[in-house]
Amino acid sequence: MSGLTEAQAFLVLNALPNIGPITLNRLLVELGDDPRAIFTVGSSRLAQVKGVGPVICATIEQWREHFDLAREEERMAQAVTTFISARDAGYPKLLREIDSPPIGLYRKGSYDFSQPSVAIVGSRRTTLYGQSVAKKLGADLARLGFCVVSGLARGIDTAAHEGALSVGGKTAAVLGNGIDIIYPAENLNLYRRIEETGAILSEFPFTRRADKQSFAMRNRIVAGICEAVVVVESDVSGGSMITARFAGEQGRLIFAVPGRIDQPSSAGCHQLIRDGATLLTSVDDILSELSYLDGLRPSAIPEKTTGGTALAASNLTVEEQKVYACFAGGAMVSIDTVSGQTGLPTSQLSATLMMLELKRLIAKRADGTFEAR
Repeated sequence: MSGLTEAQAFLVLNALPNIGPITLNRLLVELGDDPRAIFTVGSSRLAQVKGVGPVICATIEQWREHFDLAREEERMAQAVTTFISARDAGYPKLLREIDSPPIGLYRKGSYDFSQPSVAIVGSRRTTLYGQSVAKKLGADLARLGFCVVSGLARGIDTAAHEGALSVGGKTAAVLGNGIDIIYPAENLNLYRRIEETGAILSEFPFTRRADKQSFAMRNRIVAGICEAVVVVESDVSGGSMITARFAGEQGRLIFAVPGRIDQPSSAGCHQLIRDGATLLTSVDDILSELSYLDGLRPSAIPEKTTGGTALAASNLTVEEQKVYACFAGGAMVSIDTVSGQTGLPTSQLSATLMMLELKRLIAKRADGTFEAR
């Protein structure tokens, strides 16, 4: 026997060089889905598995020369980090379905991906418009019960995470480096806030630095976790285009936010739209597409069917009931009038009005007033 527990065997296999997820998954299938068997069957049996040659056999047999298991376990304990294999309950369910999923993930935070997830990705060099859109989409989706997934990068990723956190929602960051490396460094506070209520995930061992390959691997995980991927701003060769490509290969919905035709950061989104991605103008576009997919929407989202208004109106918070009462009798009401009648502060009132709009109970008119649907 190898002397390794099943969990340790998964941890070691995930960290070994020269062995990609395709080969690892093939080895597991060939050897009875027991990671410990990979270390005990010997080179002759390993070599019978497609794609396994002398280099991989030597790497597995001499794994202690490549990976310090005791040191890694010590780092995990100090950093309050767990390693979840694809068979563990905390492993995102949809990620298991992709071609050659990671055999495991390092995780900080307790969020278990029990609710549907939507990825919001885009350029690091973004415009104020792009940041505003990403933050609003992150907030709107989080209010509706979705987990907002992104990559903790500058620009669109940061705005999406912050939008979800601003309304107390769930958000998860997937890293392209070891989970102990915070990149960019200015996102340290954001990293900690996500860890407190959501999840930080990485496929890579501690101290692993990011490179072009690791970011692409990260992007496949971002797409694999989610039912849909939203690209807010990207040039035609940006990393977000790779995420969108993975989403298409994995059968996920792809949305793209249009931008100015003379803005390079919008060129990728426009190309995606030409290639068949759904043009996104608001969170309603996502809900409309997901409404056709049974079981992929959080239960809190009302159905858009006849009688849906009555159903939504019966499931309101105390603040929402107070605001909705201002529209009795079909009156068109300004935000100042609602504020005067309810006594709610402007920030809370704006959020409540937005929720009533999302629940399709009221509509905002061109002159800024609101009316009941």
